[in-house]
Amino acid sequence: MKSTVWQRLDLVARNLLPVSFTILLIMIGMLPIRPPDASAIVPSMALIAVFFWTIYRPDLMPEWAVFLIGLFQDLMAGGLVGLGTLVLLLVQQVVKTQRRTCINAPFLLCWAIFALVVVGAQSVAWLLTCGLHLRLVSPMPGVFEGLLTLAFFPPLAWIFARMQRLLLR
Repeated sequence: MKSTVWQRLDLVARNLLPVSFTILLIMIGMLPIRPPDASAIVPSMALIAVFFWTIYRPDLMPEWAVFLIGLFQDLMAGGLVGLGTLVLLLVQQVVKTQRRTCINAPFLLCWAIFALVVVGAQSVAWLLTCGLHLRLVSPMPGVFEGLLTLAFFPPLAWIFARMQRLLLR
């Protein structure tokens, strides 16, 4: 009986690992550990996580989890609440349509597809921001965030792949 309870707790913990680790990455990204003159632009850890887990383990990154992750990120960033959430949900839906292409593809092809997703996500976020402010805003913060996100994809994908192996045990 006790082993059954522990087995269930283990299964729940393993299933929550991608979402909880994504939230941890968002919190780490918000820490003020930059040099004083550095910009506050950080990579979108949530975008990387949603992309990766939607391809490889969509059962562990359901829509409700993406919604909560996006809302948490929006609240932590202090920006327009709902904007990041909407973008992440859109990304998840687009990635679902390309899942078959990426799942067995070489890493460089998957990274190239991710680059297209980042460009699309940053473009949608910029257009929505311009629309909500009723004026053109500079796209440069989004460009730099996109470049940082692309740079962080390989190491985070490597970590997520190791986590996935842990989940399959």
